[in-house]
Amino acid sequence: MNSSLLRRIGFYLGGVAIGMILFAFLIRGRGVQCEFNYLPNARTLSNIRMKARQFSPEIRQLIDNKEIDTTEISNILEYGDVDFSRSKVKVDSCKLYIIEGMLRNKEIELSVLNCDRTAIIQKIKMVN
Repeated sequence: MNSSLLRRIGFYLGGVAIGMILFAFLIRGRGVQCEFNYLPNARTLSNIRMKARQFSPEIRQLIDNKEIDTTEISNILEYGDVDFSRSKVKVDSCKLYIIEGMLRNKEIELSVLNCDRTAIIQKIKMVN
């Protein structure tokens, strides 16, 4: 290989390394979050979390009786798994997602209607 080509490649790689270090220092203190939302499960949960939440009367009663908390629902929407095989996503209006998660060391399923501007938490069911 030509020595000038190796020298150019060395300068290029050195510049890329310096640029990456500077970039890391610039974004460190600015509160920038890098979230990997490219998989279907992460994209769906992120989409549901950013919408205004409404609760069905059944869920509202559980919240009022302090059997479940909105923070626990938020945790399920953060760390749960969407069961796409049982969800109904081939509709024009609101899509129904079944989200599996843990609540007080018990497996549960959350039924969520994902509409254009709102996410309606419809039902919660304990899984055996």
